[in-house]
Formats: sequence, structure tokens, C-alpha cells
Amino acid sequence: MTSREIAKTVIAGLEDKKADDIRVIDITEVSVIADYFIITSGKNRNQVQALADQAEEKLRGIGVHPRQIEGYQTANWILMDFQDVIVHIFNEEDRLFYNLEKIWLDGKQVSLKDL
Repeated sequence: MTSREIAKTVIAGLEDKKADDIRVIDITEVSVIADYFIITSGKNRNQVQALADQAEEKLRGIGVHPRQIEGYQTANWILMDFQDVIVHIFNEEDRLFYNLEKIWLDGKQVSLKDL
């Protein structure tokens, strides 16, 4: 399973649960920690957790399991490590505060269509 296929599967799951403003950043040329960051947000704690559950379920269905999941209980920022794909699911306020899209400006923004 390629990182691109993993990213596409995660995005499909996030879209199913109505994730807000899904962004994909290709970080292959600026970092060795992963190939892609997927950043999205939900409107409330329940939706943030549902987005994480859906992403994990979609990937489990194709035999991909997370190395680690952090932040699920508080659901302010859930970080899901799928080796070459890191998924960040925020509540709206924390997404604005941490602004990962700005921090990772050196990465290449990838449109969902081009993925």
C-alpha cells in the first residue's frame, strides 16, 4: 500500500463524515517523518472523534493500522500516525491557533483532485 493510496483512503473517510477544509501537504522534500500531512477539522468534540474513528476504520479495512493515536480523549487535536501519512484532526479553534498549514509552508499543497 503506497502512502498516496493511504492518503486517498483517509480523505474518502473524512469526506464521508463531512470534515471541514481538508488539506493535504506533501512533505517528502522537506522532512523524513512522513510523505503526507492531512489536516482537517470538525465542528465539535463528537465530530472530531467521529472523523478519527472513520479514518481508522477505513484504513483498517485495507489492512493499515496506526502506529499511534494521540489526543482522542480531549479531541482538541487528534494526531494519527499511519507511518508515511500523518493525520491531524482539529477542533476549529485549535486549528486556527496551531496553523500547521503555515508552519509547513515549505511542503507542497496537494489538491484533493490531484491526489
